[in-house]
Amino acid sequence: MTKYPTSFIQYLAHFHGDRDYFECHEILEEYWKATDAGNKKSIWVAFILMAVSNYHYRRKNLAGAKRTLNKALEIFLQEKQTCLRLGINHGSLIEILKKREKNLLNRKGYMSFNLPISDPELMRLCQAECKENGFKWCVNSDLTNLELINRHSTRDRSDVIIDRKLALEEKSKEKRQ
Repeated sequence: MTKYPTSFIQYLAHFHGDRDYFECHEILEEYWKATDAGNKKSIWVAFILMAVSNYHYRRKNLAGAKRTLNKALEIFLQEKQTCLRLGINHGSLIEILKKREKNLLNRKGYMSFNLPISDPELMRLCQAECKENGFKWCVNSDLTNLELINRHSTRDRSDVIIDRKLALEEKSKEKRQ
């Protein structure tokens, strides 16, 4: 048993391993909805937004990358204790994200970065998760892998479409009452 949610370990393994930021988003969004749904200032939302920012940045969508990074940074600035409890060096994280923000403003090309994991136990768990999934820890993003870079356009969205349709039907039903 570990003090870290399995979803967070999986997120970190993808973030540092195969650099599949879309998968990072998917993993933590599901966890966030199950544990802290509706809280837009949740630490999980910050991590989701950071992954989304990287996804946009790598695809050269600088406006989307800046917007999501700024939202993530805003939450992270308020969540020092939570970051520390999650084994992340808060000061270093903020420094990294501010540098990232500056790089975006200066229109510098995308570069992978690693999160400042401060807990050796978390590091060990993440590296083991990487190994189990066949990823290498802390490799740079493969900028030639178009499937990875354009992941949003190749995935099966049928479950998302069904969920959105049900939500719309529910809203419509509530309005009629």
